[in-house]
Order: sequence, then structure tokens, then C-alpha cells
Amino acid sequence: MKIIGFNLTKISAERISKETIKKQPSTSIEFLDLKEDKTEFLKDEKIIKLSFKYSVSYGEQESSKEGEVIFQGDVALSVTKEESKNITKDWKKKKLPSPMNIILFNFILRRCTPKAIFLEDEVSLPIHTPMPKLQQKKEE
Repeated sequence: MKIIGFNLTKISAERISKETIKKQPSTSIEFLDLKEDKTEFLKDEKIIKLSFKYSVSYGEQESSKEGEVIFQGDVALSVTKEESKNITKDWKKKKLPSPMNIILFNFILRRCTPKAIFLEDEVSLPIHTPMPKLQQKKEE
């Protein structure tokens, strides 16, 4: 499996609460759709296009949500015919094969997290992931 494409189709950031944000952020990645495709430049492989939704929510319930950042998009994969069979078989249960979904989660996190941090800052939401901090060494 090779990741050969990535694009975002929706980017949204909203701060709902005017007060100080009290809710802890929760991050989720959900795969929405899977489509198989063929291409002329990859004769022995198939193309799989996975649609996803990556969200950072400040509050679980819609009524008590204080803010939210959402990305939707597609990841294009080049897979062998055997991998394609396994993926489409697992997708009937709305799941992806285990090593594959970990690779995709990490890829989506790597592509979306920096953008989410930027948007959180723009709409004054707390950053959902710890930022590196420098500390001065204590002298003995």
C-alpha cells in the first residue's frame, strides 16, 4: 500500500462559547466512504479513495459544545489486487485492516494537526495537543 494523494474538501473552525473554554478537547478520525478506481499509469495496482473526517471537539454533546475544528477530505491509495480485496471485504463491516488504519490515522494526524493548531489559535480555542516547551536548567 502506498499513499499517492491527499486533499481536503472541507475546513471548518468555530468557537461557540463566549466564555472561557472549560471542556477538554477530544480528537477523532472517522472514515466515511471507500471507492475503488482504476488508472492507466498503474496497470498492476488499483486505486482506493478513502473519504475521512478529522475533528477536534470541545464538548461531547452538541448542546454543550464550546468549539470545534473539522477537516474532511480524501486519501488516495495505490494497492495490489490482493490488498484491494481485503480492504473492500473489511469495508463492508465499515472497518479497515489493522496495520493499514494505523498508517492512515498517523498520516491524517500529521497532515491535519498543524492546520488544526493554526485554526484553534485563530478562533481562540485552546490548542488540543501539548506544545513543546523549553525550560531553563537548574543550577546545582
